[in-house]
This record gives sequence, C-alpha cells and structure tokens, in this order.
Amino acid sequence: MTDYTPILKENIEESLKVHARLISETLPQMARAAEILVATYRRGGKAIFFGNGGSAADAQHLAAEFLGRFLQERRPLPALALHTNSSAVTAIGNDYGYEQVFARQLEALGTANDVVVAISTSGNSPNVLEALQVAQKGGIPTVGLTGASGGRMRALVDVLLAVPSSDTPRIQECHILIGHALCDAVERAIVSQADLASVHA
Repeated sequence: MTDYTPILKENIEESLKVHARLISETLPQMARAAEILVATYRRGGKAIFFGNGGSAADAQHLAAEFLGRFLQERRPLPALALHTNSSAVTAIGNDYGYEQVFARQLEALGTANDVVVAISTSGNSPNVLEALQVAQKGGIPTVGLTGASGGRMRALVDVLLAVPSSDTPRIQECHILIGHALCDAVERAIVSQADLASVHA
C-alpha cells in the first residue's frame, strides 16, 4: 500500500513555513487593512469582495463571515461578493467581456464609503485589475490579497497583503487565514464600540 504520509507532511510543513513568514512580513499591512475595514463599518459602508476560482470562494466565504457572524454575537455587517450573481456575471461577460464582470458591478454598487477587497493569487487577473481601476476613480479604499510579487495589483491598491510565496496553494491558505484574522479584528472593534455606546447611553 502506498504511504502518502510524506506528501501530506511536506504540504503541512511548507504551509507552516509560509505562515511563519506571514507574521514577520505582512503584519503592519494587515493592521492597516483592519483599520480601513473598521472605519468603513463605522461610517456605514460595506465591504465588496471579488476574485476568480479559489479566490472567488474566499471572497464569498469572507463576505458571509461579515454578514452573519465570525465568533461573537453582533449586528450584521454589510458585505457582498461580486461573483455570486450569476445572471449579472454572465450577462456582463457576454455583452462586455469577462474583464468587465466586476468593474461594471462595482461602478453600480460601490461608493466612497465602502471598501474593496480584491483577491488574486497572481495579482494580475484582468477583471480584478479593471475593477480596482474603477475603485480608484470612485475614491473607494482598496485592499489587495495576492502572492509575493504583488503583480500589477501592487500599483492599484491602498494596502497590499502579499503572501510571501509563489505557490498558489500556499497563497490561498494564507489568504483565508488573513481573512479570518481581519474578521476577528473587525468584529472585536465593532462589539467593543457597541458595548461602549451602551455604557454611555
């Protein structure tokens, strides 16, 4: 019988190495991203997530954490993932091209009170970049999650969370870890604010 344990162990060990580097190399940027998200929610804005493939799954996952709850009971926080409206995605893709599927939605739904969270392991997904340019023109704050190089996304976001790896699985593993950490930070800030408001009411 084939022994798969060396393969499994190798994957886990490689992931742990990247996670360790994540702390030393991206923590200040993560803190800045948390500040932007908290400020967005405190001014009544929403978080708009998008990405392709596994990044789309991460976008949908994180939007759900904000809308529902992460670890604490609190008010729902408005968030959406732009790929989830299949009619909009297919209509825009058919009429304007796939590169416009996020940009056109963002142009309709985004405001300067919101925050955009763009996810691309390469940092070069054309439809993600198109949407980031819309965000720039609209004055919408932007956070980008990508791999080590940052790709073209690097020049288009206010905060870049670049996972120190060029290996897609390792990047995606860190993206969901970063997302969960940001959910926790935002949730604690929002719950603390609500508690403080009730004390002074």
